[in-house]
Amino acid sequence: MRRTLWTLLLCSAMPLTAAESPGTPMTNAASTAAEVTVEVHRDLRWASPAGVSLTADIFQPTGDGDGDSYPVVVIYHGGGWLVNDNSIMDATARYLAEQGEFVVANMNYRLLVDNGNQTLMSEIIEDVFGGLLWVKDHIADYGGDPARIAITGDSAGGHLAAMLLTAGRDLSSDGFTRARQAFKPTYLPEGRTAEQVAAADGLAVQAAVLSYGAFDLYSAARGGFETEANGFWQWAGAKPRGIFCDKISPEQDPDLYRAVSPLYRIPNADEYRLPPVFAHVGSEDKTTPPEAVKAFVDKMRAAGQPIEYKVYQGKNHAFLDTGCNEFLGNCFEEDAPDTLDDMIAFFDRHLRAKG
Repeated sequence: MRRTLWTLLLCSAMPLTAAESPGTPMTNAASTAAEVTVEVHRDLRWASPAGVSLTADIFQPTGDGDGDSYPVVVIYHGGGWLVNDNSIMDATARYLAEQGEFVVANMNYRLLVDNGNQTLMSEIIEDVFGGLLWVKDHIADYGGDPARIAITGDSAGGHLAAMLLTAGRDLSSDGFTRARQAFKPTYLPEGRTAEQVAAADGLAVQAAVLSYGAFDLYSAARGGFETEANGFWQWAGAKPRGIFCDKISPEQDPDLYRAVSPLYRIPNADEYRLPPVFAHVGSEDKTTPPEAVKAFVDKMRAAGQPIEYKVYQGKNHAFLDTGCNEFLGNCFEEDAPDTLDDMIAFFDRHLRAKG
């Protein structure tokens, strides 16, 4: 059943001829980092859209940080937008806080099955946008520097992090409509409108890591994501339906589906330059396979955007998740650390002051 769903998450792809390494060599940053004590602040409520409590867990290293504060990493979990919560990324969050000495905000957002199986994909994206704005407003209370923030996410979370990059300037107080596919963040800073946040580039971040992300919901929907062929609906205990509603389909409303697909929203660098991005995937991933991730990387490069790319040999999908996954043959303790070390090295290059 899960293999069927993972297959449906494939992005439009082109053949991958060889594994490619990031432009700057990755180093084992964690091997030289002294282990630190981490205080975890659980279930911090930051919004309650339509009565659904959205929370964050913040992992705060102890010590002096980089002067007065630590750089920040914000995480979005995967689960096909239908299952899981931020606990699935607990081990990754702790590793980044302990070994990388980052303040880590591990975020929740609504799932499609919330609000009586009526949540829209655009509302999930608005939750993610709002969560980042909340982090910027409050992370200093936990020793984080709001001027040094990176984002990351795996699978569906990689899609959501990529939406922040590609659509985070397209905000509207009217929210997402057929006439204009813009977003109203679930949380807004006090006294500011969505338009004011957009004008100030308020969702800008300094770096991003996209872990085996899903970048093309338009193709996924056309391939059966909204039907019983997608086993995650059964896993979530919900009736399959459209990601916008049953009256909207990718055949009749392709622009709406492309609007929530990062693959179609990449700006040209001469219009707006994105922050440095590192995209990665396992060579054995059948859910978001290397050729699908490479398609996104190629479009980023064609647009002149800064992106590094790496294929991890022998790894399957979801290897950054907490614990072990017998179906995929992954265990966090065996499969995650070298990738997390690469992520730490990437974040260090772009978040920490250069001497």
